[in-house]
Amino acid sequence: MKWEKLKPPEPDDPMCCCDCDIFWSRCCCDCDGLDQAFSRWLKKKSHTSGLQSPVFGAVIDNLEISMVPALLLLPLLLRVASLHYLLGITILTALPGLVLWYYYATHRKKRRTLFFLTLALYSLGYLYYLFITEILPRGDVSQLQVCVVTAGMILTIISLIRTKRNPGFVTASLCEASSHKKNNKEESAYLEKRLQSAASCSVNSSELPKNEDALSTKWSLCPVCKIMRPPRAGHCRTCGSCVLRLDHHCIWINSCVGQANHRGFLLTLCVFVLTAVYGISLVLRSLCPRQYLMTALFYCPGVYSQSSTALCFTCCWYSSIITAGLLYLLLAQILNISSNVTEREAQQALRSKKAQRGVLGLRIYTGEHSRGFYQNWVEFLTMAEAVVDIRSKLTDLV
Repeated sequence: MKWEKLKPPEPDDPMCCCDCDIFWSRCCCDCDGLDQAFSRWLKKKSHTSGLQSPVFGAVIDNLEISMVPALLLLPLLLRVASLHYLLGITILTALPGLVLWYYYATHRKKRRTLFFLTLALYSLGYLYYLFITEILPRGDVSQLQVCVVTAGMILTIISLIRTKRNPGFVTASLCEASSHKKNNKEESAYLEKRLQSAASCSVNSSELPKNEDALSTKWSLCPVCKIMRPPRAGHCRTCGSCVLRLDHHCIWINSCVGQANHRGFLLTLCVFVLTAVYGISLVLRSLCPRQYLMTALFYCPGVYSQSSTALCFTCCWYSSIITAGLLYLLLAQILNISSNVTEREAQQALRSKKAQRGVLGLRIYTGEHSRGFYQNWVEFLTMAEAVVDIRSKLTDLV
């Protein structure tokens, strides 16, 4: 019963008034109309000011006090963990649990948070600072290796910025363009059908417009946004908008992953994992030159004799934990793309008993959109990006 309270919400469920965190606004009811009206009332509240720029307004609106622990406690915890290996085991074991608890606490409130993005960027910068100030002066790392690590970090940040710009929100203009395109298709299909019937073509070719009409009727009405959305689009309760080909809402980038930024999200994961693994290997070779790379992370004699080496070794463990989590996410993404399913579709199939869990808990589900391994990847790499809203270019950077 406790897991039901912590379980992430259904993607397309309307906000219930019982979920409101304002104590005087809570009530328990089963009226769908009241729930939808309450949801619209909450979403109409926005901070507008004509005297400030969009970037400054976005930063002010998204500032949180939860960013302070990520900036102050992380270096302190890592230095305390480097004092003794037992302290390191205790802190590095409890740290993922605290992050997971904060994730469920913010996820239940259905709101965006900068805590995880701040933690990720600050961790990346702090670890790179230790690499430059502690590992580079030891003389075990060449200039070329430093350039590779620096280039990997810069590419990760650039790819992250491009990923955060716009996941592909469903707008009313998209619906109007689709209806106009549908009318043109119907006219061309009607003329083609008349020409084919006059030329006595086959039955299979004459049934082609019917199949196109069947595909075009899959647009559905979002119960929250009240706009028509195309197939495979979903509503994100955290962002409060419908997203084309919604995969999931990623807390680490503080944005949704959809049709417009899914390739960028996968590229960010790949670049970060490769850079992190390469950087960890360089640090371990410098700290434990007599040990094999695979065993140096578990056994490195004399590493706690100096505070600097102990701190770097503790940061290697911290980086390894983060890299292992992102590697798991990368494997799940590759598996879903190979089957042409999104994370949202895989979760829905798992709830309806249509999917099964495989090795390491990865979901195995081949949905109706799968066309084979090769064609699935071709469709993913060549799918069109959504039109980026001009207003979202400035505010979505945070």
